[in-house]
Amino acid sequence: MERIKNVLFDLDGTLTDPAEGITNSLMHAQRRLGRPVSRREELYVFIGPPLIEMFMSEWGLSRAEAEQALIFYREHFTVKGLFENVPYAGIGETLADLRAAGLRLFVATSKPEPLSLRILEHFDLLQYFEAVAGSTLDETRTKKGEVIAYALSTYGLDPSETVMVGDREHDVIGARENDLNCIGVLYGYGSREELTAAGAAALAADLGELSGLLKS
Repeated sequence: MERIKNVLFDLDGTLTDPAEGITNSLMHAQRRLGRPVSRREELYVFIGPPLIEMFMSEWGLSRAEAEQALIFYREHFTVKGLFENVPYAGIGETLADLRAAGLRLFVATSKPEPLSLRILEHFDLLQYFEAVAGSTLDETRTKKGEVIAYALSTYGLDPSETVMVGDREHDVIGARENDLNCIGVLYGYGSREELTAAGAAALAADLGELSGLLKS
């Protein structure tokens, strides 16, 4: 990879572990839909990708049903679920170190931007980022490639000097759609096989390895 100046971080599974809040919100949606409630572990696949697509592919819902499921999901998530979340140990120190090294840090997430800002502020992580690019609540910008394109254009970032960091194949694919390299982190919810198959430029087992790759 070329010398990195700008870093786009995914949120869920990269900066924080959101499993409890996301799965509780999904279980709430299942109850409201009158569906059987899944075991928590079965719902981890939902962490990262756009939810409308996942409701359709994983639960077999129509577009209209998936949109209703999202409304039910947000009933829990926007009140309680977004704070049922844990920053990864050492993430604040890592971000501070990267900024001290001269890197410009941004968030690029498929989570709605207003909710992302609330989460980052709540956990005192917002201070490390120049800006946050997220999806829209009206679902007009949800795919990772669209979010990354928005971040690049809005903040005038050169793709050749920018890298995406994320834990799922959607991060890698979205980065490639915008001519970016992507570093896959293995402490999140995507496997080594998933990230490698999607074309990740490098993999980091932990925050130490990630920091070394970004500063090299």
